Amino acid sequence: MPATAATISAPGRRNEDHFAIGPDWAFVLDGATAPAGVDSGCAHDVVWLVRRLGGALAELLTISDDALADVLAEAIDRVRRAHADTCDLNNPNSPSSTVTLLRLRDQAEHLVLADSPLVLDVDGEVRPIVDGRIDRLPSYTREAVAELRNSPDGFWVASTVPEAAHHAVTGTTPPFRRAALLTDGASRHVDHFALTDWPGLLDLLDAEGPSTLLTQVRQAEATNSPPPRAKPHDDATALHWTP
Repeated sequence: MPATAATISAPGRRNEDHFAIGPDWAFVLDGATAPAGVDSGCAHDVVWLVRRLGGALAELLTISDDALADVLAEAIDRVRRAHADTCDLNNPNSPSSTVTLLRLRDQAEHLVLADSPLVLDVDGEVRPIVDGRIDRLPSYTREAVAELRNSPDGFWVASTVPEAAHHAVTGTTPPFRRAALLTDGASRHVDHFALTDWPGLLDLLDAEGPSTLLTQVRQAEATNSPPPRAKPHDDATALHWTP
């Protein structure tokens, strides 16, 4: 599968994004940075979570034909069991991650959990697939977000609750011509800075590749205000797939 990817960390920080590419699947993960001073109840950091979750997903996607939501639920459960004896898994601030998954069989299967979008070009129609629930919360105080995380009235992420996988945005399409899997640090190229539109983003990836897209995002961050509730500079990952 002709697929390329690039990832960059926020300046001065460890990269809490993660991606992987397999024979007929790909995914990106975006770990959620805990606010300063918040007790996560966990002995591990976000980098530990995304790497563990990424490893479990890569293994399961390689050997399993299960639906993507079931694959993700099993991966979350494996990570949960890996630190159940050392950490407070009931703490709502436990490390978490977005998940964007794409698998190509007779049809293209997708899963999007939280705010890392997928962009598909199917028969010349460009379709952004977004889980926008985190943008519709009634409140964004630290306490409210913690209460609404992995809640039917709030939003869902990959953390300690396998059930979250079954609340992801999922679906199938005919095989795609090209696709982009993006963390929100990369998707701000379109959805905040408006440097291009979604078809233009795919054209840029076709012509110049993921590294150029991320370079343009960093340049835009230097001269523009950040998205609402977002950091001025964020980890950014872009994965480009052209079957």
